[in-house]
Amino acid sequence: MAEEALDVKACLEQVKQGDEDAARSLLRHLHPCVIRIVRAHKPPRESEEDVVQNVFIKVFTRLDQYAGQVPLEHWVSRIAVNTCINQLKREKARPELRWADLREEDAAVLENLVPESGHPTLEELVASRELVEKLLARLPPADRLVVSLLHLEGHTVEEVRQITGWNIALIKVRAFRARLKLRKHLHRLLREERKS
Repeated sequence: MAEEALDVKACLEQVKQGDEDAARSLLRHLHPCVIRIVRAHKPPRESEEDVVQNVFIKVFTRLDQYAGQVPLEHWVSRIAVNTCINQLKREKARPELRWADLREEDAAVLENLVPESGHPTLEELVASRELVEKLLARLPPADRLVVSLLHLEGHTVEEVRQITGWNIALIKVRAFRARLKLRKHLHRLLREERKS
């Protein structure tokens, strides 16, 4: 099937009957639309190819849900946008911190904390936990609560809102300021340790 003259309706029927050539033609036909949406909305930490692949997996597994009342491209576009939005939400709820995101000082601290074997000993785990508890103890109770809920217990911002009754903006601001305070306290502790 030529891409320019693709009969989408006939191609869909062939795909539903298991025709792999028709599936490849449909994929080629829809790819420009999907890639344009993914490039505009993809989460920064996700690879473009991974997001596009997720979109097409959803499209092909849900083809039986396509009723034909809107153009196929519109239906696929909605799937692509929703996939990107869901991945953005996941990234915000469980932010990933990469080594490259760290400042040089932070990376140096972590290099000293992480054992060369990659598996911390019981003593290192206890020491890490004690350090976290010391740092958290220096925070006001509300800041300590928001950091514990978000970063130690892994709750989403929405879950923290439900638990605390605070609005989302307050939670985000309080968490941001608490992280700054923690970093400041950690650097102060490290300076004190170097002086000793």
